[in-house]
Amino acid sequence: MSEDVGPDARGSEADGAADHGAAGWAVDVDARGLRCPAPVLRAAVAARALPAGALLRVLATDPAAAVDLPAWARMRGHAVVRCDRSGDDVVVTVRLGG
Repeated sequence: MSEDVGPDARGSEADGAADHGAAGWAVDVDARGLRCPAPVLRAAVAARALPAGALLRVLATDPAAAVDLPAWARMRGHAVVRCDRSGDDVVVTVRLGG
């Protein structure tokens, strides 16, 4: 099962975009141009400020993010909703656990 955090997840947060709409809380973390371990560190910082059940979408250009972010999510009790590649971008969407 996959879920799309689409264009409606826009707003203004320090690290990305936030939406408090009907689908729950969703935040985008833009880690494009950053190398390991920065995408995971940015995701971890954003996750600490969010409630359980929130969606966290991380955009990265480091190919290692496709492995590192899901591993971080599993170790922290979060669920990977989706992991996609689009050109040079890796997009990982995580539902935060409690």
